[in-house]
Amino acid sequence: MRIGIIIGRIGGVDGVALETEKWIDVLKKLGHEIFIMSGEFESWNLDYEHDYLYPTLSFFSAEAEWEQRKAFFEPDESPEPLLEHVETWSNAIEKEMRKWVKDKKIEVLLSENASALPCQLSMGVAIKKLIQNTGLPIVTHDHDFHWERGQRYVSVHPEINKYVDDNFPLLLPNVKHAVINTFGVETFKNKFNIDATLVPNVMDFNRVYGVPSYSNQFFLRDIGVNEDEIALLQVTRIVRRKGIETAISLIDKLQDKKLKLVITGNNNDDENKEYYNELIDQIHELNLSNQIIFADQKVLDHKDLSDVYAHGRACTYFSTYEGFGNAFVESVLAKKPIFVNNYKPVYMQDIGNKGFETVMIEDSNLTNKSIQQMSDIIYSPKRCIEIGEYNFKLGKKYFSYEVLEEKLTELFKF
Repeated sequence: MRIGIIIGRIGGVDGVALETEKWIDVLKKLGHEIFIMSGEFESWNLDYEHDYLYPTLSFFSAEAEWEQRKAFFEPDESPEPLLEHVETWSNAIEKEMRKWVKDKKIEVLLSENASALPCQLSMGVAIKKLIQNTGLPIVTHDHDFHWERGQRYVSVHPEINKYVDDNFPLLLPNVKHAVINTFGVETFKNKFNIDATLVPNVMDFNRVYGVPSYSNQFFLRDIGVNEDEIALLQVTRIVRRKGIETAISLIDKLQDKKLKLVITGNNNDDENKEYYNELIDQIHELNLSNQIIFADQKVLDHKDLSDVYAHGRACTYFSTYEGFGNAFVESVLAKKPIFVNNYKPVYMQDIGNKGFETVMIEDSNLTNKSIQQMSDIIYSPKRCIEIGEYNFKLGKKYFSYEVLEEKLTELFKF
């Protein structure tokens, strides 16, 4: 089939973008032809026959930013100007989408979180109008939802909250919903009486990944980790839910100047750099400036992450909330031990119950026992290898491309 994917951004290191690329790989293997409409293509060689850059869909477009501000951060006295704008602007977007669908002879659509999370209001509403006006079949890949984000997507205006509820997620007949965790399946059943399909996030366990090589032998040294030092890896973006402050605390408590924490992601999604500045203050107060490395300028995209993993000792992943947790499975793929917080609502019921060997903490609490367990692993390269090999076998069983292929074969039967 000719499958059209609509997404806010692709090619970067956030979970939605990464997982979409994996779906593309598998869908192509299954014989489908893939067309992409995106607001941003990061680190991507555009194929103009199949890739359509439509900047209006970007989360950082002027209209998208204005909508978010007026809906959730700096509301006007009346909600009407915003609601009228979204209706008008979504009509324009839907018109462009319809032209794209007709031009590329799209047979089925795939909405990548755009119909689940209202981080781009007009895009989500436009997709709904597109389905209503064309009758096209659609799979919505729903990574997370507005009710899972606390107050982030709550407006002071009841009318806007109702508008969000009416449009996110996309609740139309014959929509196929793919969710990334058991909690999502339960939510769809309980809230909407809809049977969603669980499709876990996966990795390609048949590829060479995180392996030392001639080309990456100096990667860590180039970002400030000397040969006689040990790198712990925080392979995430800098956003509050990633719990990076706990990883920094761990470095402090281990009291070893030869130990460094490498943070790979940028702070582009951190509102006003508020969380980033808190981390900077923490680093300053603990006198850890020489042990915490912000490496986002060196790690430009996810294709460089393999080089990061190649020479790291272990990974920190103290998130408090995740829709799934790509970085966990990525660490397993790279055969690195991982220290994890029992993040909600996913970790234990979708990942932790599979039998992975980790050091797990509760509620971001670094106990003396857990710190000792982490220390024992960090300073035993032999133990690191054993854990890495053991977890890799489990990862291949539960979170591989083969698992994804089975799921997508069923989802795209129309």
